[in-house]
Amino acid sequence: MTDLQITEAFLYMDYLVAEKYIQLKIINHLDYMLHLSCVSGCKSSMTTCFRALCCKGPPPARPEYDLVCIGLTGAGKTSLLSKLCSESPDNVVSTTGFSIKAVPFQNAILNVKELGGADNIRKYWSRYYQGSQGVIFVLDSASSEDDLETARNELHSALQHPQLCTLPFLILANHQDKPAARSVQEPGK
Repeated sequence: MTDLQITEAFLYMDYLVAEKYIQLKIINHLDYMLHLSCVSGCKSSMTTCFRALCCKGPPPARPEYDLVCIGLTGAGKTSLLSKLCSESPDNVVSTTGFSIKAVPFQNAILNVKELGGADNIRKYWSRYYQGSQGVIFVLDSASSEDDLETARNELHSALQHPQLCTLPFLILANHQDKPAARSVQEPGK
């Protein structure tokens, strides 16, 4: 298809619009012209313009990854996800059961299943592991020795679970701003 033919097609379309022909005719003609310009292999500037404007497919989909977020009650799981989703941290309520949030990034979307950390809920965590591609374990670094020991046991249990043992883990030592916070290097007592 030559530049002249493409120009004629635009003029013809202008004529159709001016004469108020059925819009479907315009769309069908444009589809036909686009098909010809994309298939022809012609390298003219008008064809290149046509391709740039009309022959693009939808933008490439961002990959999605399914993660599970676990940790004891009060560790900061909900606050973390709210912050990542640019939500207000003012109305954060401890999760009972589970919640799912899509965390958008420029190159990917993380679908995060946040599991509540209460004693009576932790025994059900493993029911939500299937299909996970990664784990976020949130630890309250300012918690008591007893809570730290409980968190250590839950982390070891998760690391050994058949559905999680081969997955990447992010262990987040949260609440570093509190005076009683342990550093990452500081071992539990």
